Amino acid sequence: MPTAIAVTSSDLVLPPHDRQTPPAVVQPLDNLEASLTAMHALIEQHGYVIALHPSSAPSGVIRRLHAVRSVLESDRIALLALDLPPLGLALLAQQLRQLSVCDFSPGVLASSARLLAHYIYSGALLNSVARLDRIPVSLTSHAKSWVPGAQFAVLATPRPQLVRVGQGELTGPEFGTRMLVAAGQLPTDWLTGTLAPAWHVQGVATVPLPAESARWWGTGKVAEFAAGLYDVSVLYQLVSSVRREECHWCGLELIGDRCGFCGAPLPPPSSNELPKAAARAASSVRALPRGVT
Repeated sequence: MPTAIAVTSSDLVLPPHDRQTPPAVVQPLDNLEASLTAMHALIEQHGYVIALHPSSAPSGVIRRLHAVRSVLESDRIALLALDLPPLGLALLAQQLRQLSVCDFSPGVLASSARLLAHYIYSGALLNSVARLDRIPVSLTSHAKSWVPGAQFAVLATPRPQLVRVGQGELTGPEFGTRMLVAAGQLPTDWLTGTLAPAWHVQGVATVPLPAESARWWGTGKVAEFAAGLYDVSVLYQLVSSVRREECHWCGLELIGDRCGFCGAPLPPPSSNELPKAAARAASSVRALPRGVT
């Protein structure tokens, strides 16, 4: 069975691309007992569980996830906190679900989450940034929030950016993406009619707005978007292009500089390994040239 992918609420589970994409599960559940029972069953069935949660999640949710792993005394549960908006996190979970049926080990799959997050362009259309505290907002932008009819386009990841609609453009990806849009109390017309064509996206899908989005963006008058890689072959190419290491603490495979399961950092390379490490880093940057679909 493929490694199980878990998210903190059912509205972060996007529809699968195809029949091969496994569903995601929800963890934690309403109480600790139910969460323990469900997580134990997941480990028994799938072997390993990768649980994603936004770093901004309520403290009670995070404590319950850590309590479940602690009570079960399991080293097969990866708890990954990510600085992504809700729809961006849902997209990442979908990508991991696609990759879970490939030949990646659980350790590589878990540590690939941080890599894939760098290729997700997530943001929102807002009518006010007065309560937005997730990215830097200038005093001028705060002041313009009080102008009737003002709208702002905000990019949270991979590089924060904020522009007033009609007075600037958001910097988009230089590789082929598919865009997800979710309407709150604002329509998605600008996202589908202006932003998507400007970014040359290769498809747009409408999904429900996650319940967490209003709190994350500081307003219910929001239309959220997330653009990222969607072809499993390209996702596979990206992850497999990075050198695999062995975690010196738990022994699982990993990519990058930190184990997704135990959190142990990769020891720094010896002096004679530094030139090789630099060459590998340059090679991974070239894994997605401009125009790749």
